[in-house]
Amino acid sequence: MQTNKRIPVMEVFGPTVQGEGMVIGRKTMFVRTAGCDYSCSWCDSAFTWDGSAKADIRMLTANEIIEQLLEIGGKAFEHVTISGGNPALLPQLGELIEELHVRGISVALETQGSRWQDWFWSIDELTLSPKPPSSGMETDWTVLDDIVAKLGDRATRFSLKTVVFDDGDLVYATRVHQRYPHVAFYLQAGNGNLQETEPRLMLPYLVERYEWLIGQVMPNPELNRVHVLPQLHTWVWGNKKGV
Repeated sequence: MQTNKRIPVMEVFGPTVQGEGMVIGRKTMFVRTAGCDYSCSWCDSAFTWDGSAKADIRMLTANEIIEQLLEIGGKAFEHVTISGGNPALLPQLGELIEELHVRGISVALETQGSRWQDWFWSIDELTLSPKPPSSGMETDWTVLDDIVAKLGDRATRFSLKTVVFDDGDLVYATRVHQRYPHVAFYLQAGNGNLQETEPRLMLPYLVERYEWLIGQVMPNPELNRVHVLPQLHTWVWGNKKGV
């Protein structure tokens, strides 16, 4: 398939360690796309949608993106994470996913579950990350129900993940888990300290937030089948971009 439809790309970087969700710890390259239909209050990638990095957007074809991946990563990778923003806004990503698979490269992607794309079925590790109340966003449960059902129909490898900042978020996360009890579910401690530029000063705060989340989940009988994660890359690099 060669359509040469262009994709709005903000960053191509790696290889690095995937810091979140079902592929945490995985060696991966990143392709970060521009644009989002949400504006979460604590978004750590707001530059993808708030206009502050508009000059960095490059409109690239699938093959141009792959050329950049190979130029930067060489032969030192076989996995690519497509990130955002919300890459599910881009129907043209199907071509990139197909071309990566042709080259033996697997693909992970995270989206909030607000839009469906048929290429979801082709993603090797798809994470749906509905946003909790602290984000300021509202979940359209009808849309999310439909996406989960479609993915289940094709036995696609996917999971759910919710970032938790406070008690209200944990109540929301429990609701998500109870609504889709047969889907692998990941809870992740939120990073509410996005202004700190020194990684070593971030770590005590991040450990405290992770310990708090562990303490909330362990005695909760409604959360017996969950994975409790830190945001791994922030433990190493803090809020630094491009890692």
